[in-house]
Amino acid sequence: MIKLIHSCADIIPHTLKNYPKIKNPFPNVDAHSGVLLYSLGLKEYEYYTVVFAVSRALGCCTWLVWDRIYGAPIERPGSIDINWINHKFRE
Repeated sequence: MIKLIHSCADIIPHTLKNYPKIKNPFPNVDAHSGVLLYSLGLKEYEYYTVVFAVSRALGCCTWLVWDRIYGAPIERPGSIDINWINHKFRE
């Protein structure tokens, strides 16, 4: 399966480049992660998203630790409140 997914990743993007509507024909990590998890013995497909989410959360937590070590500012996404939402949808 791993050889197959590597072959697909090599062949399919070059084929899809011929279609003008497709801007980025290269697969993201999800194309490989399912095959990798299956080959490692995780046969319960419903847990793939959980494993992916936990790995992403660990990456975010790692950056937070490094930010604290180096004294970098806390990185926060922009936030909105109910007044902004009400104003936005009344337009």
